Amino acid sequence: MIAIFDYGAGNLRSVENTLAEIGAAYTLVRDAAGLREAAKIILPGVGHFGQIMRALDEMEVRGTLIERISAGVPFLGICLGLQALFEGSDEAPEVKGLGLVEGRVRRFSESARVPHMGWNELEVRKPSRLLAGLKPKPYLYFAHSYYAPLTEATAATCSYTLDYTAVLERDNTFGVQFHPEKSGPLGLKIVKNFVDL
Repeated sequence: MIAIFDYGAGNLRSVENTLAEIGAAYTLVRDAAGLREAAKIILPGVGHFGQIMRALDEMEVRGTLIERISAGVPFLGICLGLQALFEGSDEAPEVKGLGLVEGRVRRFSESARVPHMGWNELEVRKPSRLLAGLKPKPYLYFAHSYYAPLTEATAATCSYTLDYTAVLERDNTFGVQFHPEKSGPLGLKIVKNFVDL
């Protein structure tokens, strides 16, 4: 069963609708016990880095999430769910991320118009199971003011004043900065690729 983790915010309804549309069975999970039973985990995210990390700590699931991902359970972080994988973020400098990926999330420069909102293309950097079957340079829907740095796990980038990680893929750990649940047929295909892993 796919678990969508509900931390009290996030774009849950759209993610639920996407899974329903591709015929994937899922459940909403709100505790460590639910995470331990999950065959796959999706962490959707909208809002503030500090908010999501404090919510995970208050719900006492940070350790379980790290443990399950480290044990090989497929994980997909969406938008803020991708950023949570990193060590920290300029959005909440005092708050630690999950620390599963090295690096720090940064804010776009003062000269950039933020949030970066709308459709933008991906530049695929290496073979990706998440992007399998998509045409080169697919357009997807973004909405964010902070960006993840380039790392060895970067599978695809997007360019908005600079190149940043748009798709992260390492072993069982996946993250996307865009919103597949708002990206039409291409977004559905990406979520289906994760479901079919």
